[in-house]
Formats: sequence, structure tokens, C-alpha cells
Amino acid sequence: MAVRHVLIERAPQAVWSVLGDPAAYGRWAPGTGRTRPGEGRWPAVGSSLRYTVSAGPFRFEGHIVVRVSDSGHRLELEAFAGRLGTVRIAIELIAWGDATLVIVDEHPLRGLGGSLHTAPADLVLDLRHRRLLARLARTVEQTPRAADLEASASGGGPSWPTPS
Repeated sequence: MAVRHVLIERAPQAVWSVLGDPAAYGRWAPGTGRTRPGEGRWPAVGSSLRYTVSAGPFRFEGHIVVRVSDSGHRLELEAFAGRLGTVRIAIELIAWGDATLVIVDEHPLRGLGGSLHTAPADLVLDLRHRRLLARLARTVEQTPRAADLEASASGGGPSWPTPS
């Protein structure tokens, strides 16, 4: 299990606004090259996004499903990686004065990845978390502060229309 944290110099609703914006997913999720709407209205429980990961000549299509969504506090996702199984990604937001402490806990959940989970795999997840948290902080902190107020008023960020 890999757990890391970062302090983002914005209110929890500003961080939630980025997490709740499906179009922003590729800006903070490492390795995500392209993101497309899936089912439901992100980040409602059961909603999903489809994504493409490219690494050199390799290309992988996957999807991620929201399992827990507590607006402004907690988002838990299950990423499906085909034959490798699934990964649980839990993101917790804690108000820390005027800032937000963001804690990410990620680990293999089902399938081959879960049965082959080792200390070296945790090292890879730790490196991924460093990138994820740095990218999330940068994305949130580059959002104009006026958006903080809008996010608080609306309860989240923009979203794609619900697929028919």
C-alpha cells in the first residue's frame, strides 16, 4: 500500500473543483494521455471516465469508476487495467487552515496486480503519487482564486454532459 500527502494552498472546495471536473483528470493523473466521458455524471458514485495511457510504443485503454464520493472530502476510484486487474485510489481532503491536506492511498485491489503486490510495486506507486500530488497541486493552484468561490457555491467543478 502506498500512501502520500501534500499540502495545497487552497481551500478544500477548490481542490474538489479540480477532482470533480472530468476534463481536468488528465492534467493531474500521471500517464493519462486522453480522457473521455464514460457513464453517469462525474464524480457521482458509479460514474466513470475512459482514458488512454501511452508509454513509448505501448498504448493502453482503460476506465475508472467512482466508488465513493463525499463532496469536498473524499473521492475513491477503482481503475480497471484489463488483465492486470484493478487499483483502488482513495483521495482524502482535510481542511488545514486556509489550505487543504490531500492524502492519496493507492493499492492493487483485484486480479493479477493484487496477487503480485510487492515492495517494489509500492515503490512504483510511491513515485506515481509524487507526480500525481505535484500535478494536482499545480492544477489547483493555477486555477484563478475566483473559481474557489464559484466551486463553493456550486458544490463542484464543471462536468461533461451525461451520455445518453
